[in-house]
Amino acid sequence: MLFDLRGRGRRRTVRVLYFGLALLMGVGLVGFGIGGGFGGGGILNAASNNEGAGSASFAGQIKKYEKLTQRQPNNVSAWEHLTEALLHEAGGEAYVTRTGVTSKGRELYSRAAQAWSSYIALNPPTPSAKLAQLMVSVYGEEGLKQPAQAVQVLQIVVAARPTSAALYSKLAVYAYKAGNVRVGDLAAVKAVSLAPATERVRLKNELAELKKNPSGEKVYTTTTEGKTYVGKLNSNGELLATEAKTAPSSTGTTTKK
Repeated sequence: MLFDLRGRGRRRTVRVLYFGLALLMGVGLVGFGIGGGFGGGGILNAASNNEGAGSASFAGQIKKYEKLTQRQPNNVSAWEHLTEALLHEAGGEAYVTRTGVTSKGRELYSRAAQAWSSYIALNPPTPSAKLAQLMVSVYGEEGLKQPAQAVQVLQIVVAARPTSAALYSKLAVYAYKAGNVRVGDLAAVKAVSLAPATERVRLKNELAELKKNPSGEKVYTTTTEGKTYVGKLNSNGELLATEAKTAPSSTGTTTKK
């Protein structure tokens, strides 16, 4: 958390950038030539050749493993490979653009999430941390927006990389967004302890602020003619407020006469 995300436009920009970076980093984590019987390629190949041989290969792999999972619903490896194929297909330009995930992309992400859930339901002895890393993007802010599921896959990832402050910080963020305060607090403490000494105070304060306001959007109160209203700013910077029955604790206060 080395960025100031208080501005609405800046938060959106950083989320999109991080989302794209997560997908690009996934190429190094889950390759189609590593232990899966796939050909070369991956997300970058899908994005640059989504109308060519790469895309056809991914579609073929998806059909292959969909049929296999139908015939063998308890085949752990088949569900894992199906999830991989769907995620690599999701790297195509029809699914992810510079502004985020398209409607077709979300449909494909939903299919990947279903395949992942079937894979995990079979209790694999050692769930794939590399695949779980990619699933963070699926469940994240620019994907399906399912923080509780993001927490589950991040727990698999941090178990494989227990010395990463960044991963524990991300786990804390999604845990707070999911309302899982206990996991969020544990992850926050671990993230701070693993962070460089010069970053610990700032990281601790930012995670504490996020715990109080998981949405990351600042809440304002305003008092008019003795009545208290609470709300958030819209895209035009205008306060959209409703009357509060009791005076809330807030992160910002404005007063109008």
